[in-house]
Amino acid sequence: MPDWLVEEGIGETRAILLDGDTVIAAKCRWHGELHAGQHVSAKLTTKRGTRGTGLLEDGLELLLDKLPRDASEGTTIACAITRAAITERGRYKLPSARPIEAVQNAGPDTFASARIVHRFPAGAWEGVWEEASSGHVAFDGGSLLLAVTPAMTLIDIDGDLPPRELASRAVPSIAHALRQFDLAGSIGIDFPTLETKADRRAIDAALDDALDDWPHERTAMNGFGFVQLVARLEGPSLLHRFATSRTGMAARMALRRAERVEGAGTTLLTVHPALKSKIKQEWITELERRTGRPMRIETDPGLAIETAAAQIVPHD
Repeated sequence: MPDWLVEEGIGETRAILLDGDTVIAAKCRWHGELHAGQHVSAKLTTKRGTRGTGLLEDGLELLLDKLPRDASEGTTIACAITRAAITERGRYKLPSARPIEAVQNAGPDTFASARIVHRFPAGAWEGVWEEASSGHVAFDGGSLLLAVTPAMTLIDIDGDLPPRELASRAVPSIAHALRQFDLAGSIGIDFPTLETKADRRAIDAALDDALDDWPHERTAMNGFGFVQLVARLEGPSLLHRFATSRTGMAARMALRRAERVEGAGTTLLTVHPALKSKIKQEWITELERRTGRPMRIETDPGLAIETAAAQIVPHD
């Protein structure tokens, strides 16, 4: 049976659903962020009908909805986070919450129920991370190109096969990408244009089968090959994180690589200059505690942001 595993990283917590050697799904939470399902107490600062804003003790602002009619400004309300904060190009969307009694059918928290492991199997997280970083997923006969926009996540299908065959072969990879990158919200899929209604219905049926256990709503394929999916959005996907904070993703991966090297000496982490300022001192301290080795960071402008290198060198 597939098994959810959690790896407690530095600066982030990672989760993968593993079936043998195959990663079926993946999730990521950054430390210090609110997450869906988390319970907080917020002071109601503004109210308009059943909506308003709240303030946490640390000064973080929330969007609130489903407020009781008799709730008044200045009162403290026990809330559950329904969507984490999301950064989009040109704007920042505050986290959303509701009074705990107004939250229905809250699903289990994967991070709380999964099995915690010291390390994921070799290559498991790296494969997910690299595909999310590139936004490119290859399949037999074609590829998916994924891009994040403020309106929706777009999936384009590219390849040289006949349109019906290309569309059919893309469906399993689309279903896998949705889970592997933790995609939700509004998602547009641009299939090759299929001339006949029978072909379009066949791809619709294939999507129904492939996404049978993935909660969502969707449109039927239109005459231009476009399909829209809508799924409950609870936080940023891996693609969103790369789109809005590539250096943040790369800094955390750099520390993961530094943590995984073995040997006696000093951990030397070589990174692109843009990453050095993203690596917090508290992260360095935690890495040194975990590894029992001192750490030194050097920069190399010739490195890509995503290709930090870690090695063990003799003590100075």
